[in-house]
Amino acid sequence: MAVKKRAARKAKPAAKAHKTARLWLMFPPKLITKPVVWELSQKFPVITNVRQASVTDEIGLVCLELDGLADDVKKAITWLGRKGISVEPVEINVIES
Repeated sequence: MAVKKRAARKAKPAAKAHKTARLWLMFPPKLITKPVVWELSQKFPVITNVRQASVTDEIGLVCLELDGLADDVKKAITWLGRKGISVEPVEINVIES
């Protein structure tokens, strides 16, 4: 009796987790005039979307949406913190305008 050998199944690569994060960014005065959001989009493969912003001479407050692979979003958030920007999650949806 012939025994059929089963072909080894190749494991499918795990799908990479996708993430969208909505964040409040508080910029210190020294960074208000710097193109930080542009720099972020050049440094990390994430899509940036400014949802709301308020900037004065003393402070910059930006609601930023980051979209991309979960690991890239996490690295981008860490980078923002290291630049001296306070990063907090948005707890409620920003009103669409």
